[in-house]
Amino acid sequence: MKTVGVAELKSKLSEYLSRVRRGHSVTILDRRTPIAKIVPYESPALSLSVRRPPPGAPKLARIALPPPLKVRADVVKLLLEERQGER
Repeated sequence: MKTVGVAELKSKLSEYLSRVRRGHSVTILDRRTPIAKIVPYESPALSLSVRRPPPGAPKLARIALPPPLKVRADVVKLLLEERQGER
């Protein structure tokens, strides 16, 4: 981990951001006192994790979906007409 003073960080910001981009951390000092830390960004996990409910949690009821609507209109055409009317 690299430490840097505020003045040097301001003058060489691009250089230090390149270090962070390569995976290094940078600690910023203000008069020898650590005040902040720049760390590489970690993107959130792309997978979804499903947890079991805790013991004693209420059971979820199954909700029946309503029957599908029987519409004889062209839904895409209606949507396009609505969007063109918003202009």
